[in-house]
Amino acid sequence: MSSATTNSATDTFVAYRNLLFTVAYEMLGSAADAEDVLQETWVRWAQVDMEQVQDHRAYLVRITTRQALNRLRTMKRRKESYVGPWLPEPLLTAPDVAEDVELAESMSMALMLVLETLSPTERAVFVLREVFDVGYEEIAAAVDKTPVTVRQIARRARQHVEARRPRSVVSPDQARAALESFQMALETGDPQGLLNVLAPNVVLLTDGGGIKTAARVPIIGIERVLRNLLVGFGKISATLSTEPAVVNGNPALVLRWDGEIGIMTFRMDDTRITGLYFVRNPEKLTHIDSPTALSVR
Repeated sequence: MSSATTNSATDTFVAYRNLLFTVAYEMLGSAADAEDVLQETWVRWAQVDMEQVQDHRAYLVRITTRQALNRLRTMKRRKESYVGPWLPEPLLTAPDVAEDVELAESMSMALMLVLETLSPTERAVFVLREVFDVGYEEIAAAVDKTPVTVRQIARRARQHVEARRPRSVVSPDQARAALESFQMALETGDPQGLLNVLAPNVVLLTDGGGIKTAARVPIIGIERVLRNLLVGFGKISATLSTEPAVVNGNPALVLRWDGEIGIMTFRMDDTRITGLYFVRNPEKLTHIDSPTALSVR
């Protein structure tokens, strides 16, 4: 490959890098694995005769999707041996991600967990179609299926996700208000404040990855969740600090105590919090120092 061709390939890859990372992350739920997929995509892209490629974006998305599908199958084995609940890796995101309602919803911890229940191919098709609006012909080339089959997979995946996603759309103002109430109640150890914002059927998932102390099964129901929050955070209340943040395009809390750090994100249905997702595994907290650049274009 000539120097000019190499520079052109590099410039094109850099131009679409944020898009490719977003595709990989949406499919994998892991920033570290998404970065590995981008490395693999670059290696293959650098070997392509660019003069034979009419649509660079589509071609790069195709390579990324195939590499992410391969990685998904490897990750499945890792998750089967994971200690306790597995939660997607939280990303600190810029305000513009929150302003893109569709992208923010697709990246929410709640929906990312729903995507975990899809097969690898279903997840790839759903993400490419619903989040990135990729055409059926392009998706078919990426997942090695016919366009007719891809349409069927897309319909099946959409029905599966719709049946499990939050029942109502919550405005950013509602989400922030609920978060502020939860934050105040957590900091002050106020049971009534927590009762006011948590739904009766609230579920708490904690991800310590076997590295940090965390519940190894979901904590279900407001009484058990309330007890866990008040006892657990009550022990560190003197050193606990909470800070609002935008994580995966949605309101979240960064918690710090005694040199420890954790990220808590939320699922809301109507005006109550129905899901609390607390990531403590330090291997999943490497992307919270600065915002991650994302793109759907």
